[in-house]
Amino acid sequence: MRLNKYLSEAGVCSRREADRLVQEGRILIDGEPAALGTQVEDSSRILIDGKEIRREEKKVLLVFHKPRGIECTTDLRVKKNVISYINYPIRVYYAGRLDKDSEGLLLLTNQGELVNRMMKAGNGHEKEYVVTVDRPVTEEFLAAMGKGVPILGTVTRACKVTKEGERSLRIVLTQGLNRQIRRMCHYLGYEVKRLKRVRIMNICLGDLAVGQYRAATGEEMEELTRLLEKREQEKKAGKVQETYTGGKPVKNAGKYRTPVKDRKGLHQGQQKRRFEKHG
Repeated sequence: MRLNKYLSEAGVCSRREADRLVQEGRILIDGEPAALGTQVEDSSRILIDGKEIRREEKKVLLVFHKPRGIECTTDLRVKKNVISYINYPIRVYYAGRLDKDSEGLLLLTNQGELVNRMMKAGNGHEKEYVVTVDRPVTEEFLAAMGKGVPILGTVTRACKVTKEGERSLRIVLTQGLNRQIRRMCHYLGYEVKRLKRVRIMNICLGDLAVGQYRAATGEEMEELTRLLEKREQEKKAGKVQETYTGGKPVKNAGKYRTPVKDRKGLHQGQQKRRFEKHG
């Protein structure tokens, strides 16, 4: 980018004024006097009368449909990391991870404070998922999921759970324990076959194609800010419980491992049910 355009977009001065400053020898680029038409990069160190100039980085919030198999990590050494996958020109971070085997809505941004406000555990922001399991969903199962399940030494918060199909359900969480839905289902004798996040607060996945991303709209950002401010005010007023323990700790509650398959491709739980049925 030409130096005069860079300074203009940074709000320092007009392009014409930038050219005048160059001609007067008042601008240094990486320690060298600037010339008319000089090209600069975001990494260039630009001084005007000895004062460093930095263009404010554009603030972004991306709505991304994460595919299965892509890992939420900023470690570029990981072969299928989400940062390399989207290859966005500005450095961004994810706000609320999805595990490798899950898919759906993932938010990415370069606004660190926004990430902290959205993902702070005590804020209780809603996250909605559609889950497919390995056997028919019963009313007893839905009731148990909604009431709270003992996992990771505690009991999960009560949550909204509805039946979506014969073997699928929709669940809205206000906490984010490690592999929470998978652990909850596993504790109740179910295995998750597919897990898809479709909403975080007011931002929905909609019909965004797998592997694609879009910028959050102005309306989405305004509503998101409003919801964050409302929650923070409620916390200051003491209307929101900071943490949730769910009662007495439960020893070894919801111990979960990725299901191991036998030679016929059946999970351990499926082996047990097959044995009970056929002997």
